[in-house]
Amino acid sequence: MEPVLLPKPKPEPRIERFEQLGFGMFIHWGLYSQLGKGEWIQQIGKIAGDDYMRLADTFSAEEFNAKEIVAIAQKAGMKYITLTTRHHDGFSLYDTRGLNRYDAPHSLAKRDLVAEFVAACREGGVLPLFYHTTLDWYEPSFQSDFGAYLDYLYQSVELLCTHYGPIGGIWFDGNWSKPEADWKLDDLYGMIRRLQPEAMIINNTGLWKKGELGHPEIDSVTYEQGRPKPMVRSGMSKYVAAEMCETMNDHWGIGDADYMYKSVPHLIESLCACRKVGANYLLNVGPSARGKIVPIQQAMLEVLGQWLKVNGKPIYEGKPADVEGEGSNFALETPDGKLYLFIHHLKISGHADVTVGGGGPGAKTFTGLSRKVESVRWLDNGERLEFTQDAAAGTFSFTATSFPYGVNYVVRVAEVCFA
Repeated sequence: MEPVLLPKPKPEPRIERFEQLGFGMFIHWGLYSQLGKGEWIQQIGKIAGDDYMRLADTFSAEEFNAKEIVAIAQKAGMKYITLTTRHHDGFSLYDTRGLNRYDAPHSLAKRDLVAEFVAACREGGVLPLFYHTTLDWYEPSFQSDFGAYLDYLYQSVELLCTHYGPIGGIWFDGNWSKPEADWKLDDLYGMIRRLQPEAMIINNTGLWKKGELGHPEIDSVTYEQGRPKPMVRSGMSKYVAAEMCETMNDHWGIGDADYMYKSVPHLIESLCACRKVGANYLLNVGPSARGKIVPIQQAMLEVLGQWLKVNGKPIYEGKPADVEGEGSNFALETPDGKLYLFIHHLKISGHADVTVGGGGPGAKTFTGLSRKVESVRWLDNGERLEFTQDAAAGTFSFTATSFPYGVNYVVRVAEVCFA
């Protein structure tokens, strides 16, 4: 007997909108940025609490220009930004309004940096999301009185939900620190739903539980530093999105001496791997001590933006198609009825003395395609490509030509139109 496939739920509007964003910027920035040794340096470096807290006295934020950061994100083709409003060190970039004085308005900066961030996002048409830690190295009640701590956490998140207008979502991180604890998530998530009904609720499951779904109010699962798998939504009570977050080098917060940067091809392939399964790609930047995105990260983002100017339509609008490619090749379909084929490992055509070997051109075969194909062309130069099709068998093959000399998009995209 054929297995009975349970129906897939339809996504709620906020989740559908989130999936269409496709590509976002993650920002890890806080007191730790002044030390230039990553976001966990307080704990890993065994820095005493009083010594670490004094970093607030030198936290100037003098180069934190939210409008400039939004402009960099826009140039990269990023549609949303998730900012660390409070990381595990407990220091808040927002005004805690009497909960404590361990925040940006009481630092040397004397500014509500979250308010500036939200204003710049709204002006630039980029959706603001808030990262917020759930574990806390500063607040004593996290260890001594967990019930009191949860009240503090609730009040902190409530401030973010009531003082900054409509937001795109809240991205929690840290429940993995107390896996057996009752985090009273019904109360926390219920408050967010009441105050920010259009906000995504995301709670990072950490490095070792990628893609796991916890509470029923969660709107997206997470893949930290690991490419996402296809979501199996048949029989689910709710449609849930997916998102992969990744660093450019080995740290989330700036590492002044961390030169282990990923390549631009890796980032392009990561973006494509995410969209292959309908997941968003949240790429991190770690601004400098004073709040500026460093030049190498700006340059890499700019190249991603150039790639998206050519190939952006299926990245933003496309959804996984029931069409299978060979190897890492895959297909996305867009609402206008077109199909886009993502082809990896092509090489450049040209003289053997000046071109580098790679995957070859030639026939690229896809299965599961019964609609009659009318034309195939490369998105980057419009070149028409030869194809054959057996509609009854659902097989389709087109001749992928090499990149012209002087060009290499890493992943090349072909547009398929139907009769």
